[in-house]
Amino acid sequence: MSQTRDPRDRFLPLPRGRPCVSDWLLALEGTQAGHVAAMWLALLAAFLHAVLGAMQKGRYDPWLMRGAIDVSYGTMAMPLALFVVPWPEPHLWPILGGAFVIHVIYKLMQALAYTKGAYTVVYPVVRGTGPLFTVIGAWLIFGEVFQPLQWLGVAVLLSGIFGLAVYNMIFLTSARETLGLALGLAVITGLFVAAYTTYDAYGIRSTADPFTFLAWFFMIDGLVMPVIALRRWRAMEDRPAVWPLMRRGVAGGLMAFASFGSVMLATRLDKVGEAAVLRETSTVFAALIGWLVLKETVGPRRIGLMALIALGAVIVELGG
Repeated sequence: MSQTRDPRDRFLPLPRGRPCVSDWLLALEGTQAGHVAAMWLALLAAFLHAVLGAMQKGRYDPWLMRGAIDVSYGTMAMPLALFVVPWPEPHLWPILGGAFVIHVIYKLMQALAYTKGAYTVVYPVVRGTGPLFTVIGAWLIFGEVFQPLQWLGVAVLLSGIFGLAVYNMIFLTSARETLGLALGLAVITGLFVAAYTTYDAYGIRSTADPFTFLAWFFMIDGLVMPVIALRRWRAMEDRPAVWPLMRRGVAGGLMAFASFGSVMLATRLDKVGEAAVLRETSTVFAALIGWLVLKETVGPRRIGLMALIALGAVIVELGG
């Protein structure tokens, strides 16, 4: 009888003398402690991603904010990539190139979506489109299989997320002229969320030291959006001050490190699909941020739909 090959079989041994953090992390793979750590890492990523999304949609133009965030984390990652972590193995370079392309398209689509729709409209659809396709991708690439109860959880979660989209289509009164375009861009962005989640999980599993992938990814990922943001800033008649923008960009860069790094480490420690679904509880955090910080309207119907999202994530976790 043929057996499904564990994707971890592709891992390369760590060189001797590598930092103990990597050794400790890799020792957790496939263990119950690793499963618990992956769950908390995915939830941390969810919260930080919601905060990061609110920052991009908040005070400043989304393109400028994205550029400030990217130049910040790219600069912070450079010394780590060049002088701390091992250099990428030869086979990792094309994988990093593919990740770079996918993330650039994702960020372009996300910025466009945020310019056309409210944060609480766009964000749930972006995050909701991703889990289903990520679970399918994890099955095709990593051989991961969800149990029937977990599929029920995915259905509950998606019903809450896409219920928000239907609610917004029916009841939203402001910016209705761009709502259809905003939702279309959000769906496309969500497809690229699924693409980068699955692809990056493959990338971080393809190198001996996961921090090599993370450091080099952040360095090269910060190259494009700052250029676009600078061109946009120069074309503005009323240009925002640079230093306040960059202060927020540095804070966003640190959050991006923690958010993306957390979910990627979660996909190395445990199942990619489960980490992707748990991360989508970010929609709940996003609603609270949109209501409390951005002063966007979040009524009882939306709160009920947010509860469905959280319930679905809990079912997925308990059904594993």
